[in-house]
Amino acid sequence: MDKLKMHTPNRADENFRKLAEMFPNAVTETIDENGEVVRAIDKDVLMQEISCKVVEGQEERYQFTWPDKKKSMLLANAPLAKTLRPCREESVDFDNTENLYIEGDNLEVLKLLQETYLGKIKMIYIDPPYNTGSDFVYEDDFAQNTDEYIANSGQYDSEGNKLVTNTESNGRFHTDWLNMIYPRLKLAKDLLSNDGIIFISIDDNEIENMKKVCNEIFGEENAIANIIWQHSIQPKGYLDKFSVHHNFVLCYAKSLDFELCPLERTEEDNKAYSNPDNDPKGPWRSGDVRNALYRPNLIYDIISPSGKIIKPCANGWRWSKETVKEKLNLEKLFLAKMKHES
Repeated sequence: MDKLKMHTPNRADENFRKLAEMFPNAVTETIDENGEVVRAIDKDVLMQEISCKVVEGQEERYQFTWPDKKKSMLLANAPLAKTLRPCREESVDFDNTENLYIEGDNLEVLKLLQETYLGKIKMIYIDPPYNTGSDFVYEDDFAQNTDEYIANSGQYDSEGNKLVTNTESNGRFHTDWLNMIYPRLKLAKDLLSNDGIIFISIDDNEIENMKKVCNEIFGEENAIANIIWQHSIQPKGYLDKFSVHHNFVLCYAKSLDFELCPLERTEEDNKAYSNPDNDPKGPWRSGDVRNALYRPNLIYDIISPSGKIIKPCANGWRWSKETVKEKLNLEKLFLAKMKHES
């Protein structure tokens, strides 16, 4: 018989959950009237998300910010009066192909794709500029005086916007990169399906800022992995520096609906397994349950199904007490006689 709950639901908690799901970047921490740190919704961020102009606010709270962040949020939400144009003469088998190649400013294209692909894309991979000082050219729409104009090299795009290389001497080195990446990631998230996932390549220059941006846009609970991969083996002749041979791939899900699907086992995977006793569960292999390094939290007695107490080995067991108990109950662990350790 179900017991009746003797109180009504907390609507504030439910509203908080809904807002946090829609706007994870608005979730923050603040101090309540009792001096305790509590979760809260940043009203300035929330107002910015539903506003068509920059909203000002100076209250203290836990946040990740930089100059013009609100402007970059506004840029992501602003409408666009453009459209995609098919190029039949440059295409191959235009009427029958199932592939789509789009050329244009990626921010504008991401906005245009919203109309058709909003919430429909299962996986996105992006390889954004790593902000090394020369690999990233951005649109500079800030007002400049004549001296500043003459001092700059003056690259322009097809619409006459001045483009500037983001060098380390630039006082806005990280700011300009963040203002570039933030609106694009917000739009990319909208394109993902609820069970979708995004992979983002990045290097040491902006890995920390990229993680903070992704935590804000996708939510920390949707961080799946930070994959480190070796991109070269050739030593680099840096002076007084480490030779770096790795980059990162950050992996974030759209929501908790995402599921990792294991690959099917191959014959190579099963090579180490056999079934000499015709176990109905299938092939198995023996293993060492002892821990290689000393872990005081893994020092405990194991009680076998027959009630026998098995004392721990010197460094402790390989798994926690709860995991061992679960493996015994599921018959995934059998205790064989062990040699006494000296």
